[in-house]
Amino acid sequence: MFRVETAASQDFAEVLQQLSSKIPDMDASSLSISDKPSDKGKSALTFVGQTVSQLSLKNGDLLFLSYSNKRSDETARDSASVALNGVATTKSTTQLPVDDLLDKQQGLIKRGRSTFCRHTEKGMCEYCSPLPPWDKAYQEENNIKHISYHAYVKEMNANVNKNDSSFIAPLEEETFKIDKHCPTGHSPWPKGICSKCQPSAITLQQQRFRMVDHVEFTNSETINNFINSWRLSGTQRFGVLLGTYDVYDKVPLGLKAKVEAIYEIPQIDDEDGITLQQWDNEEQVLDVAKRLGLVPVGTIFSDLTDTGAGDGSVVCKRHKDSFFLSSLEVIFAAKWQLKNPNVTKWSRSGKFSSKFVTCVVSGNSKGEIDIASYQISQAGEALVSADLISASTHPNACFINEQTDDRYVPEIFYKMVNEYGIPVKKSASPWFPDEYLIVSLTHGFPQDSSSARFRSEKQFTIENRGFLGTPQGLRQALELIDVDGGDLNTSKLRLQDFHLISYLLSLGVLSRAEEELLITATRPDEGTEEAFYELLGSPGWGTLVTMAE
Repeated sequence: MFRVETAASQDFAEVLQQLSSKIPDMDASSLSISDKPSDKGKSALTFVGQTVSQLSLKNGDLLFLSYSNKRSDETARDSASVALNGVATTKSTTQLPVDDLLDKQQGLIKRGRSTFCRHTEKGMCEYCSPLPPWDKAYQEENNIKHISYHAYVKEMNANVNKNDSSFIAPLEEETFKIDKHCPTGHSPWPKGICSKCQPSAITLQQQRFRMVDHVEFTNSETINNFINSWRLSGTQRFGVLLGTYDVYDKVPLGLKAKVEAIYEIPQIDDEDGITLQQWDNEEQVLDVAKRLGLVPVGTIFSDLTDTGAGDGSVVCKRHKDSFFLSSLEVIFAAKWQLKNPNVTKWSRSGKFSSKFVTCVVSGNSKGEIDIASYQISQAGEALVSADLISASTHPNACFINEQTDDRYVPEIFYKMVNEYGIPVKKSASPWFPDEYLIVSLTHGFPQDSSSARFRSEKQFTIENRGFLGTPQGLRQALELIDVDGGDLNTSKLRLQDFHLISYLLSLGVLSRAEEELLITATRPDEGTEEAFYELLGSPGWGTLVTMAE
């Protein structure tokens, strides 16, 4: 009989690790666990990814094991190590298709012949051989601040798993919370503390990689319609970016967020800020997006002030001598990222940081309306998750929270270059520059917008804009589609509008089958006309027409 000490919040994989050390001859891939002595039970690997509490295990519970001993050959040892240390724990993890695609690519940086090459055209040497996508000399030479996420994964994997004898998950999410369920048995914080439950000192530095390299708005009208709210009211606006993720070929193993629509959630807008309200239909909107093949990829908000010159110019508020994201915005963005984690098979927990982006529409140095795109570093997410930082009245400064009975605050430092050009470590207490938590991205528009998911030339009223005197309505929706106008191809094209689709489905008039006809009819693919005609002849559509009359 073996006794295993663990915390209720720990992954069951930790229990398996302890068993592995107690039973060195066990073939981990054959291990089965049951709560009954006469029952073989289930494979232990099926429990990985769940916490002890989720498995309804409590102090004193007996579990019965059945397993086979290792074979004496090296192959058996290898397979057991691999199964226990990570591969099996992530088999159930479903990544995005683009992640699976980039996992299969090497992302090598090709180089041409240099002046040092002494071989023929078909030869290759150390001066012209391809470089790995994380090569530091290449980054310095080309002034690259951040490598791509998948380049970082491959670098970590190459450093951690140098041979094939075992596998260790290369990614590990930082956590700065104190463990209040320490397995050593002492009283939880603040009555007790030890090196196992106490987070280590934190040293902040600029993140070397970025989860997303580029933000692409597939249709410029999407941004133009968003900015129109400020043009008409003079108040700021907030929206959720809906889209997909795709390969970004301008960066080795790069990733881009493709924005197809902006959904403006309930809010109260002012000239100098925004107050978000309860988003009651969030689940419904995200379900519509999912059925259209979209996911939330980020948020966007405006910070615009007219110069008063009468030429359409706006004030440049955000620059290197002021701030890019305020500390309040950094914390706000980090909370959205924590809400939308990145799912990956390269982390033991099955997740690592987030691909969620934050875009700001503001004035640039030329007085033009421009977009800036950012993410918060993984360390920034961990600081917010542990409630270690707060916003301040100085927009570029994050304050360190005070220690309480519920919050343990470890030592926090940040690295900087002093006036003599020497890298030094400085205490982050009581405050530190929020730039250490910000990762900048690029943004742009495609040269050809024909691949955009929504291409209607007429825009349906955007949701939650009643303050502009333009509420959404069924009669307005049907007049926009105009199926009686004679050109059904134009009517079908006008259905390609996320705001219109979301509104029609929110009415609850169409049956599930009729909703699927609507979604199919709005796809830009060829051959969807049949679904459109079938929708127009459906009872649900007839009910909509009757309601609008």
